[in-house]
Amino acid sequence: MLSDQFEERFIDFGISVIELVQQHKTELPFSVADQVIRSATSIGANYAEAQNASSKADFKNKIFIAKKEAGETRYWLRLIARIVGDTDIAALSDEVQQIILILQKIVTTLREKSAQ
Repeated sequence: MLSDQFEERFIDFGISVIELVQQHKTELPFSVADQVIRSATSIGANYAEAQNASSKADFKNKIFIAKKEAGETRYWLRLIARIVGDTDIAALSDEVQQIILILQKIVTTLREKSAQ
């Protein structure tokens, strides 16, 4: 059940980023808008792939990719905040930081289990 809740949270986050880009489409270069949407939506897509992984190594790899995409999204959100001066981006930045922590906890737990 927790995995379904995480997946829903990642979907909601992706939608929020898409809505942010749509609100500021005239202010953002296409390349920046495209990159942030790709990285933000990739978090959930990689997490969903991890849920159907063929092995523990595949699961770990997909989770790690999701975490990397979250880090990239954090970067793009910081860039967008500077371009548009939008304080609403702070909430999205906080959410992506929490997502990074969730994914890092999963990676850490996997490492601890494999060390036993």
